[in-house]
Amino acid sequence: MNGSRVAGLLLAAGRGTRLGTPKALLEYEGERLVDRGVRLLEEGGCHPVVVVLGAVTVQVRRAVAVRNPEWRMGMGSSLRVGLAALPPEAEAVVIALVDQPFIKPAAVRALIESDAEVAVATYGGQRRNPVLITRPHFAEVAEMAVGDVGARPFLKAYPELVTDVACDGLGDPTDIDTPEDLTLLR
Repeated sequence: MNGSRVAGLLLAAGRGTRLGTPKALLEYEGERLVDRGVRLLEEGGCHPVVVVLGAVTVQVRRAVAVRNPEWRMGMGSSLRVGLAALPPEAEAVVIALVDQPFIKPAAVRALIESDAEVAVATYGGQRRNPVLITRPHFAEVAEMAVGDVGARPFLKAYPELVTDVACDGLGDPTDIDTPEDLTLLR
């Protein structure tokens, strides 16, 4: 993907039911998680960045915000909306989640520099986020993204396409999902 157009896609539509508040609005080091996610993708080499919102509508600078009217249906619907919103010149997309504020831009760069068709960040050998997917696979990823799963069904169906990219030392993929997890932000 070196030298090509790689867009960023930040999934930030959820209500944060277990947390009790939408994750996009949480702050870490004086920055909302939605803004931090945009910065992660930008500094990692993605342009443009598309943010999928749903439960709340917020102003997001330096990104294209799109609303998922079916956000209650889960992450799959947000992934479909986000993929559909990408500009036609985007040859690939790096997908990140708003609730993983400890990932560093170097992880995004590592995915882009892998030159893979499909690349998944791994931490301690475990597949996590972000994920890079090239345009030829957008339609099938969208078709398989149902309910509260994103690209996982596609990744499982086509293991021969997936390149694992070790991102140990390039951030921490911990999710902020519960009130207990909020202590990690403080």
